[in-house]
Amino acid sequence: MRTLIYTAFVSIDGVVEGPGPEPGYPNSGWTFQDIEFLPEVYDLKAREQEEAGALMLGRVSYQAFAPVWPSMTEEFPRYNAMPKYVVSTTLKDEDLVDNWGEITILRSLDDVAALKQTDGGPISVHGSATLAHGLADADLVDRYHLLVFPTVLGAGKRMWSDTAKDRQKLELVESEAYANGVQKLCYDVVR
Repeated sequence: MRTLIYTAFVSIDGVVEGPGPEPGYPNSGWTFQDIEFLPEVYDLKAREQEEAGALMLGRVSYQAFAPVWPSMTEEFPRYNAMPKYVVSTTLKDEDLVDNWGEITILRSLDDVAALKQTDGGPISVHGSATLAHGLADADLVDRYHLLVFPTVLGAGKRMWSDTAKDRQKLELVESEAYANGVQKLCYDVVR
């Protein structure tokens, strides 16, 4: 069974929307504003790229990443080479870029659950707040990799939905605090 890891930049109040430039979001680029850049904060991101066996995105994140990431050969060599899965009910095969390797559209969370049953390395989910809600609500996330920024944004898409559900326990498996106030928090989902 494959491990599904949701990885996110998150504000202290739980917002994951627009950590980089994102048109239409008033706090766009908040991970780069007023926070000192420290390379060690992003070591987790490099490790995720080395360990992942596949990349999963929701439609909106796919449409934001697909025009940019394929040309970032130095920054994302493994992500560019590995299989990608886009969870979408509306995207068509002809909407997929042809310069980003193998891309498969998954139409439902049942398709995600079936993918988890296959052989291969961890599946890394980036961005994709709406997808993250569905995955968490369906108990498909196995681990969270969070870089928590010392920023309160108030409005924006949050990492978890507000759907009523049973309490879910998380076990802290890795943490580190950095001089710029960012904290790395990695949790396994306890089942």
